[in-house]
Amino acid sequence: MNIQEQIEAYIASQPEPKRNDMQTLHLHILQLLPGCKLWFLDGRDSENKVVSNPNIGYGSYTIKYADGTTKEFYQIGISANTTGISVYILGIKDKTYLAQTFGKDLGKASVTGYCIKFKTLKDINLSTLDAAIQYGVKVTAEN
Repeated sequence: MNIQEQIEAYIASQPEPKRNDMQTLHLHILQLLPGCKLWFLDGRDSENKVVSNPNIGYGSYTIKYADGTTKEFYQIGISANTTGISVYILGIKDKTYLAQTFGKDLGKASVTGYCIKFKTLKDINLSTLDAAIQYGVKVTAEN
C-alpha cells in the first residue's frame, strides 16, 4: 500500500462521526498546504510494538537533536484518539505559544505545547486552527 492508500484505510477504519471529521480535516489541510509531502506512521516502533496512535503527517522539516543528529519529519500531523482528534503542530520552540495565541479563539479544544485536541470539528473554530497550522509551517520552514 502506498501512503495515500494507508491514509485512506486509516480514515475509513474510524467510526462515524469521527471518520467524516478526519476526512474533512485531511482534505482541508491538503487545501491549506498544497503540494505538501504526505506521511503515514502506523504507530509502531522498529520492534513492531504499538507506541502511539497512527498519524497522518503533512509537510517536512528537519528536526535537530541536541547531539547534532538530524531527522526529517512532518510539520503537521493528525490522529484519532479515544475521545476525538488530535492535531500536532511540531517544531514550535515556545511551548506556551499555541495555547496563549490560539487557545481562547479555538473553541472547545485543549491545547498543549504542540497538540490541539478536540472532540469534533464542529466544536472548534476552523479558521483559528488554520492560523495555528500556518504558523507552525512558517516557523519550521525558517529553521
